[in-house]
Amino acid sequence: MNKPDMLEAWKNHLAQDRRRSPHTVRAYLACANRLLEAAGIEDWDAAARIDTATLRGQLAARRLEGLSNASAARELSALKSFIGFAKAQAGEDDTSAPRMRGPRIKKGLPRPVTPDEALNVADVTGSLAREDWIGARDRAVLLLLYGSGLRIAEALSLKGSDLPLGETLRVTGKGNKQRVVPVLPVVREAVAEYRKHCPWPIGPDEVLFRGAKGGPLSQGMVQKAMAQARKALGLPATATPHALRHSFATHLLGAGADLRSLQELLGHASLGSTQIYTKVDAATMLETYRNAHPRERKE
Repeated sequence: MNKPDMLEAWKNHLAQDRRRSPHTVRAYLACANRLLEAAGIEDWDAAARIDTATLRGQLAARRLEGLSNASAARELSALKSFIGFAKAQAGEDDTSAPRMRGPRIKKGLPRPVTPDEALNVADVTGSLAREDWIGARDRAVLLLLYGSGLRIAEALSLKGSDLPLGETLRVTGKGNKQRVVPVLPVVREAVAEYRKHCPWPIGPDEVLFRGAKGGPLSQGMVQKAMAQARKALGLPATATPHALRHSFATHLLGAGADLRSLQELLGHASLGSTQIYTKVDAATMLETYRNAHPRERKE
């Protein structure tokens, strides 16, 4: 087996067996390709023998290219996963990857936007589009992220069979895990408005959100549309499509939602991923206090 065949097998494993997102598949495939290229490996037996020293050298070379701590940690995780797969392909019983600790990452708190900012950015994104139907589309996508807490990939994977939207929606998230999320009236209306104006037929098995030429809408186009609206509203660079999902979680927690319910709504595999929002909510309240309290305000 040569390197292209190895990469194809790795790609199929990620997409079909692990059900990873297209973005993750591309990233993991690129990591494996760089490692095989650097080490001159073209068969599973050699890939299975990749050791800690080889991994460390690969990561060191990538760091010289300007890779951040967070990106280096993700690359190491991808390479360990690939080596485990290589060992399985080579017929080894022990498929554990070489032991190597990644760089420490300081976890920053998500930066939510306020409810008014979330609605304003959706409206402005819609108004800035070059065509009315594209504006309706962008507004509907962003309201799904904020109103239902969807990941952008989850929103873009919706199909015609999901219509018409009801009070709840079943979505498939990471790890092919399904969950049910609420759909507010304003979100249902926005999606219905988009469907009414969309020039492309939306059959039950076809993607709901379309690009300008009728193909599936890309995440990059949504990010670009929100960046334009963010600039128009004077919002910080942290106001991204994913920040709308953070805002959904933060605002629900502030309204009294318990962590377990929030975990289910967000589709987090562990409660630890959800607990970060308790810190976000505390930080938001402290900032509000400082801005409102007469002794804290700076004249």
